[in-house]
Amino acid sequence: MSDDRPRTDHAMPQEEFILISVAARHLGMHPQTLRKYERLGLVRPTRTLGSMRVYSHDELQRLRVIKHLVDEAGINLAGVQRLLAVADVLQRIRPLATGSDWSRASARRLTQELDRLGAMLGL
Repeated sequence: MSDDRPRTDHAMPQEEFILISVAARHLGMHPQTLRKYERLGLVRPTRTLGSMRVYSHDELQRLRVIKHLVDEAGINLAGVQRLLAVADVLQRIRPLATGSDWSRASARRLTQELDRLGAMLGL
């Protein structure tokens, strides 16, 4: 699953970041589960200079979605990966589809994203 989010951020923005142990406790998960999700590419926490994992608000939201899909919807991790990949494409498409700038480049990018989505879904 491709993800454009940075893995490392040496000058962390003003956004609040939470250490893995606090994030795990807050989500009712084991830290090892969060590490597994990172290995699978489901989340990409930022790393501190000391290589400690820290989670942003967006990452915590993504983890809540993953937890819901696994625990409540009964979807396995391979299915979660596919669903999140589709959701990521949809997030990239949304601004293209609602934007007023319909240049050739925008139309081409929208077509590429739709083709990527179709390929993910086997269409």
